[in-house]
Formats: sequence, C-alpha cells, structure tokens
Amino acid sequence: MSFLIPAAFADTAPAAAGPAGTGFEWVFLLGFLVIFYLMIWRPQAKRNKEHKNLLSGLQKGDEVVTSAGIAGKVLKVADDFVVVEVADNVELKFQKGAIAATLPKGTLKAI
Repeated sequence: MSFLIPAAFADTAPAAAGPAGTGFEWVFLLGFLVIFYLMIWRPQAKRNKEHKNLLSGLQKGDEVVTSAGIAGKVLKVADDFVVVEVADNVELKFQKGAIAATLPKGTLKAI
C-alpha cells in the first residue's frame, strides 16, 4: 500500500533569515492595551466607584430601586443590609449591593 502514498522528504536547505523583529508588533500590543484600558477597565471602575458612593450615602427615607426592579423607601440601614418598605406595612430586607439606584423624592407617590 505504500506505493500509493509518495514519500515526503524534509527540505534540508537552511531557512532564510527573516527580520529579527522590528518592534512594530510591540506597537500593536501597546495599542491593544490602551484601547482595553480606555474602553473596558476605566468605565467599569468608574461605575463601581459611583455605586460604592451611592451605597455609602444611603440613609433612612431615601427612595430606591433594587437590581430586581423593586421600588421602595429605606426604613433602616445596617452595615450589610437595608430594610425597604415596598407597600404599607410590607418591609423587605435586601443586601446593600442589591440597591441599583436612588430615586428623586416623591417618585413613589407619583407611581
């Protein structure tokens, strides 16, 4: 069966020496890292900082929306948890990280 498949011989000629590297590939790598920083890392860090400031400034009486879309009024703020009144005599306890945004005063009455 070996007569159907011709034998392949490796090229024994020395390889031509190409450029050792011009440094141009470093420009692409550096450009990629700059674009990554400007488009992904920096905006995400900014959002995290704003969310951290929102949670640290949370106080009783604020109207908030959770990440699940539940709107209510803050009744109690602890270290890790927040008690939110979503209706008359209906209180829910959330982790602080679940608070997505604060609402302007009077928004819940307008809904």
